[in-house]
Amino acid sequence: MIKHTRVVAVAMVMVSSILLSGCASDGVLEKAATDGVGLSADANQATELRRIEIRMQLAIGYYEQRQFDVALEEVAQVLRLAPNYADAYSMRALIFMAQGEIQLAENNFLRAMRLSPDNPDFANNYGLLLCGSGREKQAIGYFNAALGNRAYRTPSVAANNAGACSLRLNDVMAAKAYFVQSLQYDPAGPLANVYMAKWSLDKQDVERARFHIGFVEKNITLSAEVLWLAIKVERQLGNRAAEDGLVTQLRLRYPASSEYAAYQRGAFDE
Repeated sequence: MIKHTRVVAVAMVMVSSILLSGCASDGVLEKAATDGVGLSADANQATELRRIEIRMQLAIGYYEQRQFDVALEEVAQVLRLAPNYADAYSMRALIFMAQGEIQLAENNFLRAMRLSPDNPDFANNYGLLLCGSGREKQAIGYFNAALGNRAYRTPSVAANNAGACSLRLNDVMAAKAYFVQSLQYDPAGPLANVYMAKWSLDKQDVERARFHIGFVEKNITLSAEVLWLAIKVERQLGNRAAEDGLVTQLRLRYPASSEYAAYQRGAFDE
C-alpha cells in the first residue's frame, strides 16, 4: 500500500504561471484599443502598446525579485493605460497573494477571469490561491480546467499543483495520477520525480526510485529531505560511493537538519 507522504520541499510545491496571455505582437491589446476599453484615443497606439508591454515585463521582474510594492506600481501604470487588460489583473493578484493579501488577490483573479474566461493560466493561478486558503476541492476543479485547455502552454505546472493539492486532501492515489500526468509533459520535472521516487521506495522498487531521483539530482539544488531520500535509495542499492557523496552534501549544507540527525542515528526505515 502506498503510504501518505508529507509535502517535499523541492523548490516550490505549488507553482504559479505568469506567462502573459497576450502582448502587443499578437493583437490582444490592439483589440482592447479598438473596442474602446483601454487606450486613449489621442495617443499613438503603437507607442502606448510598447509602454504597456514594457511595464508588464517590469512588473514580472520586480515580482520575481520580491519587490512587491514596485511591481504593484508598474501594474497600476499598465491599468491606467489599459483598464481592462486581463493579464494586469492576474499579475496584481499574484503579487497580492505573495504578500498574503488573499481577498485582494481573489478579487483580482476573478476580474481577470471575467475579462478572459478561458485563460488556463488564470485558472491555474486561481486554483493555487484556493488550495492555499483551505479550499482544496474547489481548487482541483480549476487545475483540471487548465489541464483541459489545449491552449495551455505549461500543463505540467497545473498537474503538479493538482497533485500537491490532492495530498492536502489525503488523496494519495489522485496525487500519484496527477504527478504521472505531469511527467508526461515534463519528464525531468523535480517535484513529480521526487514523489514518484518516494512512492517507489515505499514499494521496495529501488531501481525505479533511483530512476526518478536521478532526474532531481541533475536539475535542482537538493533540499535536506530530498538528499535524505537519495541517500536511502543509494544505500538500498549498495552504491556506497554515491551514498557517501550525498551524505557529505547533507552534512555540509544541512548539519542541523532532522534528516542529518536521522542519518547519524541510522534511522533509514523511518
